[in-house]
Amino acid sequence: MSGSLEPPARAWVALFDLDGTLTWRDTLLPYLAGFLLRRPWRVLRLWAAPYALYRYWRDRDRGELKSRSIRMIMGGAERAAVTAWTQRFVETLKAHGKFRPLALAVLDAHRAGSDHLVLMSASPDLYVPEIGSLLGFELTVCTEVSWQGERLDGRLSSQNCRGEEKLHRLQWLRQKYRGVPVIAYGNSASDLDHMRAADRALLVNGNMEARRLAKKWGIEASSWT
Repeated sequence: MSGSLEPPARAWVALFDLDGTLTWRDTLLPYLAGFLLRRPWRVLRLWAAPYALYRYWRDRDRGELKSRSIRMIMGGAERAAVTAWTQRFVETLKAHGKFRPLALAVLDAHRAGSDHLVLMSASPDLYVPEIGSLLGFELTVCTEVSWQGERLDGRLSSQNCRGEEKLHRLQWLRQKYRGVPVIAYGNSASDLDHMRAADRALLVNGNMEARRLAKKWGIEASSWT
């Protein structure tokens, strides 16, 4: 299949990134923006956005920026409202062609080969597990956020699932699927940490810097359109 690695002769763990790999672009910003558009009074909570951006500029902590963004826009929302929006958002992703056709074809090829399908994303568990269920993934691994009873708190209850943290999650997956080799698909330079530790890997849709690093480390690169 064009744009994918040659299908393996035995079952593997097929590990897919989400944003930019399975989808055309980021999912968190549209998710938050859609929630806000349906509750325009919450725009008043964005008064803290400049400080959040300043903190990111100073510390480069993507996890903290993610947490602050979720708390500003969705903090205190009832679980039922979050669940309803999540279902609508995920249905819209598929209906509006937000997934890359070739990515879905590669996913289907792994499914046909009886591989273990795992979705691993830095995006939050507010909606990533729902995407995983929609696409037929066996397991979803992502950034977790906290709740206070039935209301969303929005602080991260796990490490931001990006870069080195994805490598730690891969090590956990190797324990879960003991003895099963791993094929990893990702699109960014931050994905290369865990992709280098996989048995096989393919960088897809990477920018120039990601492709340069992939070449340096002997990781194949392709484009999924």
